[in-house]
Amino acid sequence: MLELNNSNYFSLEADQHYMSNSQYKDFVECEARAMEKLTGSWKEPPSEALLLGSYVHAWAEGTLDEFKTNNPELFTKKGELYAQYKHADKMIETLAKDPFIMFLLQGEKEKIITAEFAGAVWKAKLDVRNEEGERIVDLKTVRDIRGKHWDKELGCYVSFVEAYGYLRQMALYAELERIYYGHSHFYETYIVAVSKEDPPDKEVIGMDQHRMEEELAEIERRMPRVLEVKSGNAEPKRCENCRYCRETKKVTKVVHYMDLLA
Repeated sequence: MLELNNSNYFSLEADQHYMSNSQYKDFVECEARAMEKLTGSWKEPPSEALLLGSYVHAWAEGTLDEFKTNNPELFTKKGELYAQYKHADKMIETLAKDPFIMFLLQGEKEKIITAEFAGAVWKAKLDVRNEEGERIVDLKTVRDIRGKHWDKELGCYVSFVEAYGYLRQMALYAELERIYYGHSHFYETYIVAVSKEDPPDKEVIGMDQHRMEEELAEIERRMPRVLEVKSGNAEPKRCENCRYCRETKKVTKVVHYMDLLA
């Protein structure tokens, strides 16, 4: 297997060798898009939200100055930060002024781990791992923390933690960390969330083990299909809703108007 480091962790070769939370999410959402990304034939265009999140993560890691140097697109021609990144500094200030949050963010930063689970070898990068406190922490930048998100499968509103798959992500990270280090139990798992509102909101969010175990069971249930498609032994399905599918769509039939909301 490819030996991972900070330089190659997000590379195409690493994604081809390893499964990850983001790759699993890709396969669940759209198999066709996931395979195109794995072959390098299609790339997700960069987003402002992702760059802003990376900005705040760089602060937590202690590499914000280096991040600014490597991302000149953060600055205007006058050398000033664009407004959204000045707001990111407000988000950082909100976190930095909170003693409890700063306590939770203490530990080993951006720890790369690999572990075998559900028939695949996975990679993960833990934002913060604190061995003494037996906890792992993930930092999230979100539009708002208490917003309601409609889940069509459940038929109810859920929080951003469930809506964006963060519950699954944290369950997976806890299990991979447990396997990698040989624990018999999960470390305590927290999300430190900071919002993009003005002024920013913040929360420390905990998980319950029962729901985490349910999420892991769901991954195990889905993985045979994911691995079959990734290995090329099954034809990937299109979702017909994502950016990739919209870009490559070919209309072959008439759709009844009542089916537009399905």
